[in-house]
Amino acid sequence: MKINQGTGEKQQQQQHIVMLPFMAQGHLIPFLALSNRIQQRFGFEITIATTQLNVQYLKSAIAKNSEVPQTRQSNIHLFELPFDSSQHGLPPNIENTESLPLNQIIDLCHASISLETPFRSLISDVSIKYGGPPLCIISDVFMGWATEVASSCGTVNVTFTTCGAYGTAAYVSLWENLPHRLTQSDEFNLPGFPDSCLFHLSQLHPFSRAADGTDSWSRFFQPQIRLSLNSFGWLCNSAEEIEQLGVDLFKKYSKLPVWCIGPLLPPAMLTRKPTRVIGHQTGRKPGLSPEKCMEWLDSKPKSSVLYISFGSQNTISTTQMMALATGLEESRTQFIWVIRPPIGFSLESEFDSKWLPNGFEERIKNSNQGLMVDGWAPQLEILCHRSTAAFLSHCGWNSTMESLSQGVPIIGWPLAAEQAYNVKMLVEEMEVCVELTRGTKSSLSKEDVIKAIDTVMGEGIKAVDMNKKAAEMGELIRSAVREDGIHEGSSVKAMDAFVSALISKNPRALNSKIDQIS
Repeated sequence: MKINQGTGEKQQQQQHIVMLPFMAQGHLIPFLALSNRIQQRFGFEITIATTQLNVQYLKSAIAKNSEVPQTRQSNIHLFELPFDSSQHGLPPNIENTESLPLNQIIDLCHASISLETPFRSLISDVSIKYGGPPLCIISDVFMGWATEVASSCGTVNVTFTTCGAYGTAAYVSLWENLPHRLTQSDEFNLPGFPDSCLFHLSQLHPFSRAADGTDSWSRFFQPQIRLSLNSFGWLCNSAEEIEQLGVDLFKKYSKLPVWCIGPLLPPAMLTRKPTRVIGHQTGRKPGLSPEKCMEWLDSKPKSSVLYISFGSQNTISTTQMMALATGLEESRTQFIWVIRPPIGFSLESEFDSKWLPNGFEERIKNSNQGLMVDGWAPQLEILCHRSTAAFLSHCGWNSTMESLSQGVPIIGWPLAAEQAYNVKMLVEEMEVCVELTRGTKSSLSKEDVIKAIDTVMGEGIKAVDMNKKAAEMGELIRSAVREDGIHEGSSVKAMDAFVSALISKNPRALNSKIDQIS
């Protein structure tokens, strides 16, 4: 799609999109990546609306991301929506899920609905400034109320799922139908999925397992998801060729257009094992500098290191941590472990060596077997390094796509959200993953750890096959987002189709200077 850049109020009005992410780490960054992708391809002005502390976080991420030209950044605006967490039974200055225990995350979810009034005011101001409403609102699936705002303001809302299609379809179907409440069995079918595709109670997080439609989680998720299912369509952070079944299931279930415009990865990751990756785009300071991580990895043989991380706000139990550490040590596997305090302790607190086997850290350091990183690691640099062989992950979608883009197979340990559904797909459909365990209450032995590592990193047929399939998945990811003047991948074409659908829906947009769709 080519756009003639012009001047004038009417021209500007057709080139403005307002985005509304949910207040969580794994949602903010994909929204920022999406805004960059749209702005780069179409020249639209983008306004991302969120709360003050999350705006500060996004500013930091933008400032540290040198892959985004300053000229493009100047057309991406950040708008602060007023929010006082203490008015919603939350601690002061809490505006993101990462600082909250699970039992308070739902309070933040319900509190997010209070953003509707100031968001309406923003849309009104945008409409006055640009002579008409924005071309569309792009909202998070958890901000379904934006569908009603868009309708009342003369535009449309498009729902953006920062997850993959399979995981989103499963998550949406589960909350809409609560099928596990209709059977006495531990296994159940999800509406919209084939009868042969069985889900298990252990794949549900405790709050969704206990949901009955009247609980606090149901009272938030069910209406927001239903409102999102009434939006103009869905943007999905995936590509059709990497999860064909998931995309097909989600399209049939939602009965709406689904544009797969991802994965939204940093450009540097779209090369197999690049020699250099620009890091820190998350806006976080790693617990160990990228230079020291790279120096340690450089000293290791090719495809010999296991990278371990459970995402931005997850951790495991003390007993699980002990078993993991013991299994790692006895397997003699080289590893980098992003370590955080276990369940029951603040993730912001200092890590205590008592949570690990006696003398573990000293032995690992002296033998140079492992590298312990406190809190945050330069994940992109690690996954792109030639020495990294596998990723022990919670299987959040961002981490999953980062890993597979580099052909790195996965040891799955789902902990929350749709992660167990992602693992199910990675194991059964993609065959690039083995599941170690589920959740924070499941048992884990050192033998389980050793077996999983050997399955993925050993010399057996299974390991060879998983590495081959992971490499193939990396090629599919890179092909989907390729745009080199000769080849346009499916995700690039999907983005064009999405904007074309918006223009067709909006009569005013037909008068803009968007003159060619190819």
